[in-house]
Amino acid sequence: MYALLSELQLNGISFLLDKLWLLFYHNLNKMNARSNGFKSGYAAIIGKPNVGKSTLINTLVDAKVSAVTHKPQTTRKKITAIYNDAAMQIVFLDTPGIFEPNYELQKTMVRIAFKTIEEAEIILYMIDVDQRELDSYILKSIRRLNKPVFLLINKVDLVDKKSLLPLIEESEKIFAFDEIIPISAKRRINTDDLIRTLKQYLKEGPPLFPQDELSSQPERFFVIEAIREQIFLQYGEEIPYNTAVYIDEFREAGGRKKDYIRVVILVERDSQKKIIIGKQGKAIKALGISARMSIENFLSRPVFLELFVKTKKSWRDSTILLRSIGYL
Repeated sequence: MYALLSELQLNGISFLLDKLWLLFYHNLNKMNARSNGFKSGYAAIIGKPNVGKSTLINTLVDAKVSAVTHKPQTTRKKITAIYNDAAMQIVFLDTPGIFEPNYELQKTMVRIAFKTIEEAEIILYMIDVDQRELDSYILKSIRRLNKPVFLLINKVDLVDKKSLLPLIEESEKIFAFDEIIPISAKRRINTDDLIRTLKQYLKEGPPLFPQDELSSQPERFFVIEAIREQIFLQYGEEIPYNTAVYIDEFREAGGRKKDYIRVVILVERDSQKKIIIGKQGKAIKALGISARMSIENFLSRPVFLELFVKTKKSWRDSTILLRSIGYL
C-alpha cells in the first residue's frame, strides 16, 4: 500500500513537472519570438462567390489546400491555410462567398463567412475586375470592426492597368481601406507585395501553429474537399449544388497497404442519383478515379476509395442533416 501511494505521489510530481516544463517552454517561445521580432496573426479573405479567394489561398501557401473550380459556391466551409517563413506566420482563412442565401445550407455558408471575419485580425476583401463594384452588404459588416481592411482587386492580368485607376479612386471614396492592392492570384502578380504588406500589420508573437503545417484541418476534411471539387468539375450546373459529401469510414492501413475510405455522396432526388452514377456506372467510376488521384497526391500514400450515393430529400434545408454531416 505504501509503495502504491509512493508511486502515485511520484507520478503526480512527474505530471506537475511536465506541466511546468510545457508552460516554461511556451513562455520561452513567446519571449524568443518577441526578441527576434517574429510576427503572427489571422487574415480572413472575404468576397462574393467566384472572385478567386481559394485560388489566392493556394497561391500564397504554394499548395493545394482549397478546392478551386470555375463554378461559384465551391467553398462551403472555413478553410485555414498557413503561410510560414523565418520572420512570420500568417494563418489565412478562406471563406464561402457572401451572397443573398435562399436555403439553410447557403445561410450557414454566409454565417460562416461573417463569423470568420470576427476571428481574424486583418480582413482581405476581394473583388475582381469584372465585378468592378463594392458590395454594400459586405462593407456594412466590416465597417463596424476596428480592424485593418485591405481591398484586393483580382484578375488584373485580364485588363489594361489604366482601367484600374477609376475603380481604385471610386473604392477609396466609398470606404477607408488601409491598403488597396491589385493582384492576380492565378498569375502571382503582386502576391509577394501582399505578403510583405501584411507583415507590417501583424503583431509580434510566436507561431500559432507548428511551422511545418499547411492547415489546421484534419486529413478527412481534404478528402471530402477533393471529392467535392471533382463533382463540381465533372457534373452539370445543378448537380454540384445539390450534393453533399461525408466520410462513412476511414481506416488507415499503415505500411504498404492502402487506406480504406468509404464516402457517401448525398443528393436530393433519385434523378440526381442516376446522373451521379451514370450509365452502367461510368460517371461514378470516372469520379472515383480522379478523386482518388487527387486524394493520394495530397496524402502522399495510396488509398482504396469507395463511393456510394444516397438520396435524402431537401437535405439542404434540414438543420439535423446539416449538423450530422458537419456543416453546423
